[in-house]
Amino acid sequence: MEGYEAFKERIYELTGIDLSSYKERQMKRRIESLITRNRIDSYEAYIKALQTDKKLMEEFINYLTINVSEFRRNPQQWDVLESEIIPMLMKDSKKIKIWSAACSTGEEPYTLVMMMSHFLPLQEIEIIATDIDQGALEKANIGMYNEKAVKNLDPKDIDRFFAKNGGFYQIKDDVKRRVTFKKHNLLEDDYPSQCDLIICRNVMIYFTEETKSMMYHKFHDALKTKCILFVGSTEQIILPTRYDLAPVKTFFYQRMK
Repeated sequence: MEGYEAFKERIYELTGIDLSSYKERQMKRRIESLITRNRIDSYEAYIKALQTDKKLMEEFINYLTINVSEFRRNPQQWDVLESEIIPMLMKDSKKIKIWSAACSTGEEPYTLVMMMSHFLPLQEIEIIATDIDQGALEKANIGMYNEKAVKNLDPKDIDRFFAKNGGFYQIKDDVKRRVTFKKHNLLEDDYPSQCDLIICRNVMIYFTEETKSMMYHKFHDALKTKCILFVGSTEQIILPTRYDLAPVKTFFYQRMK
């Protein structure tokens, strides 16, 4: 299928998403699969359809941003976060600033609220949660999840933080109020500052090495000194010292200066 370069330019104009920052073969394959599934025969025709069909555009953004999530995903890493990293961060201050970057449909920031409730009263917890996908953020604000999504949670936390609704689990309003969801483009927008903990997991694998390097520098700058970046289970940072980061545990990196 021809015309991918022009397609990338038009997508950037329409959405602010720079497809050049993503691994090309992988992203091109995903997009062509989506085009074929919609029975469209060219990039040019797909662009025209995206401009006039809101649902098609929502599907494209959702497909592009690969929203796969669950509560307490990779539980052993959350155990380390809870037993070692959070107590370390709270030694000097009970009030810590936490940013869940690329938060998808909300499982990660809501997991953070549940975990932080073991350290603080619920009303003192504040989580910033961002994603580029407006549809995912809307689902996060609704806070309705299936049984598979909550499988890694302690049954006590399910009882405390969810209301059962048929075969679904509805996050309670007092948990929702602890999270501020915002639309945010990691490639273009300013990052929050003075963070104690940034969680950005299972996102970097889709970007080029050059883009990843830019983002690690920006994550470094968004952290306070000695504070922590928590990455995904396939995203260990090669030569973290290039970004003034040092591993403190597997998947956890501390800003050195």
